[in-house]
Amino acid sequence: MVFIISPKTMTTINLPLYLKPSPNSHFLRRNSPPISLRRSSLTVRSQALGEPPDSAAVYQGVYGPWKVDSADVQEVVLYRSGLVTAASSFVIASSTAFLYSTDSEVMDLIRRNLDLFYGVGACGLGVSLFLIHIYVTEIKRTLQGLWLIGGLGSLAAYAALAQPAGKGLVEYVVLNPAAVWLVGPLFAALTGLVFKEGLCYGKLEAGILTFIIPSVLLGHLSGLMDEGTKLSLLGVWMALFVVFAGRKFTQPIKDDIGDKSVFIFKALPEKEKAALIEKLEQQNYPQNRN
Repeated sequence: MVFIISPKTMTTINLPLYLKPSPNSHFLRRNSPPISLRRSSLTVRSQALGEPPDSAAVYQGVYGPWKVDSADVQEVVLYRSGLVTAASSFVIASSTAFLYSTDSEVMDLIRRNLDLFYGVGACGLGVSLFLIHIYVTEIKRTLQGLWLIGGLGSLAAYAALAQPAGKGLVEYVVLNPAAVWLVGPLFAALTGLVFKEGLCYGKLEAGILTFIIPSVLLGHLSGLMDEGTKLSLLGVWMALFVVFAGRKFTQPIKDDIGDKSVFIFKALPEKEKAALIEKLEQQNYPQNRN
């Protein structure tokens, strides 16, 4: 993972297996289910993802050791499912650009429901952006803000432009490139998400998508890209989006969690943060002397 900001004093940290927070600390989850139930749930979900269960594994984080629990698994599954929903909806809707001459009931059904697929895909992306783990909160909020602006822009374009013209939103944007200004922020949020995935995990398909997505939108907006080039790039976008979403389920659960100790630390009250940092510095001081 990237986007991590560590105190300068914390170069090397050796901690005991578990930190002991104060009674009022939020370092531990309250009202959590019995360990046996959590372990059973984690095992089932991990097996469903094709990942061997390892609920006893302890990972060393910057601010202390941490473990994957059932709530973490649920969040990661929902995050990845949101991406699959977005990719599936996009690919199904975009297929009409290549099969426009196909006269079948299935294609007719897709053409009549392009806006529905657009909405479902946008919602799937929204779920993933809500659950994404990024250490720098401002970056996460920016992506979420772009998604919200793009969603509101899409609704405005549909109500104020597409409907009066007797068109659906997707059809209107295709025929009127200037409408990209209204829906574009939603795709900017998607670009930010794949950029983060490519940067954190070195995924080639995510890195390519980071350039393909804005290229298609800007090419359509500016009118500088011919139809053949747009269709070619759209086809690459469709293929890579499927690969990107599918490969998420081949990653270990812990990858999408990141360093959980960072998120736990950021949720602590300021006094507990200061106390924990002081404790870590004290534990690190003898090592620095040696």
